[in-house]
Amino acid sequence: MINLKIDPEFQSQIPPLTDDEFKQLEENILKEGKLISPLIVWGNTLVDGHNRYEIVQEHPEISFSTMPLPFESREEVLAWICKNQLGRRNLTPEQKKFLIGKQYSVEHRKPGGNGNNQHTAAAKKTAPEELCQFDTIPPTATEASVRKQIAERNNVSESYVARSEKFMRGVEIMEQMMPGTKEKILSGQFKVRDADMHRLA
Repeated sequence: MINLKIDPEFQSQIPPLTDDEFKQLEENILKEGKLISPLIVWGNTLVDGHNRYEIVQEHPEISFSTMPLPFESREEVLAWICKNQLGRRNLTPEQKKFLIGKQYSVEHRKPGGNGNNQHTAAAKKTAPEELCQFDTIPPTATEASVRKQIAERNNVSESYVARSEKFMRGVEIMEQMMPGTKEKILSGQFKVRDADMHRLA
């Protein structure tokens, strides 16, 4: 079995499954006898598919494959994770706001570059569209341009994107102060006011 590295920061951006959802996923995988979609990796680090990887570790008879994507930096990985998760339909409003805030934060702070090297071009041609979607915003984009593009992609206002970054930072600070708070806030179990999160940020 391929041993993949789990990066806590990458994993923490992915909304967790409920116990019932995890159980259903496990039953589906066992029924298929393999993972239908490959696990997305950056080098030897898992980027997408943490729940499925956890299941195959418990059931080594399940076969799976990996698909490496040519990210240039951790910021690119985080931006891709957020963009990919925002495509889910079952996000809570809090999860959506956190992911938009995180994507905006890392997109406008990415290291320099033009975002169009030969590896990303090759990935766009060869990787399945539904898995790759490697069209993160170029690092040369201005902060205002990044905010506008993220707003358009998610059908929200630019001010919502800016507020989401403050919300995300407030949630992360609360998680540092009281571990476990982040999951409760993002699941909607623990209600917080945006104003309080903005003050923390």
